[in-house]
Amino acid sequence: MTFPTPSRRRFVRLSAICAFGLAGLAATAAPVWAQDAAKYPERPVRLVVGYAPGGPTDILARVIGQEMGDALGQPLVIENKPGANGNIGTETVQRAAPDGYSILMNTISHNVNPLLQPNLVRYDPIKDFTPIAQVAVLPQVIVVGPASAYKDLGELLAKAKSNPGEVSFGSAGNGGSAHLAAALLQQRSGTQMNHIPFRGNGPALTEVIAGRVDFMFYPMIGLNELVTGGKLRVLAVTTAERMPEYPDVPTTSELGFTGFEDYAQPIGFIGPAGLPKDVTSKLQASIESALDKSEVQSRLKSLGAELTFRSAEDYTTWLTQDRERWADLIKSADIRAE
Repeated sequence: MTFPTPSRRRFVRLSAICAFGLAGLAATAAPVWAQDAAKYPERPVRLVVGYAPGGPTDILARVIGQEMGDALGQPLVIENKPGANGNIGTETVQRAAPDGYSILMNTISHNVNPLLQPNLVRYDPIKDFTPIAQVAVLPQVIVVGPASAYKDLGELLAKAKSNPGEVSFGSAGNGGSAHLAAALLQQRSGTQMNHIPFRGNGPALTEVIAGRVDFMFYPMIGLNELVTGGKLRVLAVTTAERMPEYPDVPTTSELGFTGFEDYAQPIGFIGPAGLPKDVTSKLQASIESALDKSEVQSRLKSLGAELTFRSAEDYTTWLTQDRERWADLIKSADIRAE
């Protein structure tokens, strides 16, 4: 039988001490973390928006975030991180500590980005995040600038058919709701149009108003003043029935393009994977508190958002189903990242 040398004996003793110390840390870590979760939040919460200020997602984040902050007792600080169709903001929250102090207002890009760019987008939309709640869906409208030559959608599509690639449409980025809706329109109408992505819906809409981009699909958020002020014209709406705000504007279904209402933009809140259940519950409760307020409901309605609340559990299930729906559309319409 052989015995450890003195140096080996010292190594064994040190290893045992280290192991004992690590075991002690592991034994105390859970109670400390639970205690931190119980005190949450003790400082402001960062709400990341993956799009430019002034766009639909940013507006909703500010409306709901202020009320969430009141319910939590700490402000929600909006941090805009535009670019890559929301992916920059998404990955910021993916890498954040799962302590509830960095959360994301997510859109369809959360599910779509990995489908369109699997070699560039490194996150799993379900496994790498903790769903907190869904709050709304955003129906879209097809808009053109005030000086546009297109008086209705038929004229626009006729031009696109006779001159492939000449009609342009803007979006908040590859794989965003505006891009996917226009790609679906191309598939249904048998046309080929020129996609011009921007770093957010706001910048894209500015170019449509100026006439440098022909049209875009845009969520209802914040459009009424631009339409009534003569800065935009609405050619069609994607809801199942005509919108009260635009009673004279036909739906896409009326014009022969059905199913667009199934692809309305979802809006929700998610956090990093591993978010403690207590923290998730507190955030969900603050969202419910915000949405229960009549003034918030009125504000969302005036902006064109349809209130659609789903709890953390229901939102997790829905996100999984939504991922499959977008995967089917991307494949059938042969939508590709540009």
